[in-house]
Amino acid sequence: MNLVNQIYVGANGRHSLVDFQEPVGNYQDIILFIHGFKGYKDWGAWNLVQDYFVSSGIAFCKFNMSHNGGTVDQPIDFPDLEAFAKNCYSYELEDVNHVLNWLSSKVDLSSKKIHLVGHSRGGGIAVLASSHPQVTSLITWASISNIEQRFPKGEELDQWRENGFYTVVNNRTKQKMKHYFSFYEDWSTNKHKLNIEEQAKSLSIPALHIHGEKDETVNLSESDSLSAWTGGSLIIISDANHTFNTFQPYNEEQMPNKLNEICNLTYQFISKI
Repeated sequence: MNLVNQIYVGANGRHSLVDFQEPVGNYQDIILFIHGFKGYKDWGAWNLVQDYFVSSGIAFCKFNMSHNGGTVDQPIDFPDLEAFAKNCYSYELEDVNHVLNWLSSKVDLSSKKIHLVGHSRGGGIAVLASSHPQVTSLITWASISNIEQRFPKGEELDQWRENGFYTVVNNRTKQKMKHYFSFYEDWSTNKHKLNIEEQAKSLSIPALHIHGEKDETVNLSESDSLSAWTGGSLIIISDANHTFNTFQPYNEEQMPNKLNEICNLTYQFISKI
């Protein structure tokens, strides 16, 4: 089975896209891959990552967050900045559950092991989603460990509240991307549910945390904290940046060596479970 650009119904009833590919022959493991902030399922070398695991005998599912700024017709980059502006952490956590439900309609999950792999902000979402009864293990790549510290503070927070939005610039596409204040209000209302530290400390499943030595976006200390909270291993990749040296657009036939290295480490971890 190789399903590409299938539609699932995500948070707030919004439609988004999902891929799922099975390896040849019998298999037991399925990776559910969660992209990060200003990301999507086809960003960079993520399709090559899928190829790697499928060829290694592990099924692979990746999806676009329902409010990541893409649409069903235009999933690449961010044609729907209004959806992006309305996004929140609760929506992203909800999307994971919707995709798991979608996946259960395609394959019998009762005999499968689900492994959550999350990159960057997607790693934080993976931690929060790992209490799901169908999840067997957690793997984070360059993950965040704290949501609150990413919000503006002091006068900047007051200005956000007053204006109703603040704007981030996508350095690659040059788009000015708004976040409505509802983003902060969602976190404020759901602090317990969105507390990564609290959720990480409560996990009893195997965990692995991988981080690039030269990550310019998320400090290495965040994966160090996750490792302490989950009791999982921390592996630091030398000379690797936040995206493990992949980028968008990525048109090479082979993934970068550092990304291949973390795929190997992830495969070894999963194969021992």
